[in-house]
Amino acid sequence: MIKRILFVSALFFGFHQAVNAQLHYGLKAGINYNSDSFEEVTYDVLNEAKTKTGYHIGLWLKAKIPGLGLYIRPEIVYTELKNEVNYNNFLQSVPTDYNFRKIDVPVLFGKQFLKIGNIFVGPSFQYIMSSDFGINDLKEISIDQFTMGIQLGVGLEFGRLGIDARYERGLSAIETSFTDKMTNSNINFDTRINQIIIGVSYRFNQAKK
Repeated sequence: MIKRILFVSALFFGFHQAVNAQLHYGLKAGINYNSDSFEEVTYDVLNEAKTKTGYHIGLWLKAKIPGLGLYIRPEIVYTELKNEVNYNNFLQSVPTDYNFRKIDVPVLFGKQFLKIGNIFVGPSFQYIMSSDFGINDLKEISIDQFTMGIQLGVGLEFGRLGIDARYERGLSAIETSFTDKMTNSNINFDTRINQIIIGVSYRFNQAKK
């Protein structure tokens, strides 16, 4: 609980300071094409994963880095992902959805070119809120809450509107454990989220010169 309070407080303070300093800031939303990969699965009971489209919504800010010709763009984003997977519980093969909800905090460093183009890269810090299967026979018992990835992408800006495309790759394991209530067995697996992200953003203000 203390970690959560510190995490949210730090983010709120950062956005508050940015607004007071008249940086660029705004809203963003979009779709996530997720290729969730299940690794190190106990008994190999999860297979034939099929990707489904997810979504994200959040806030962003952007500031120039003096003397470098670069900018920094931190964001706070709520993301929800979904995969379809077959679960083989030793008795039968059951198709189910695997739902995944997280808070992303990418910290991107970028370069603007041709006045409307951008290219950027940076780490993405992630707080895993919850994950669950779509069948009642599987019940989550634990999941790693803090993990990290990296994002890189390109974008275009047309006045206050922007659009970008990104690739995100998970760098650290997300160790998850579920219990099969029918067989009373634990299923452990590592899932690393690799995804294509398409986003649209809107800028509320313009920085003072």
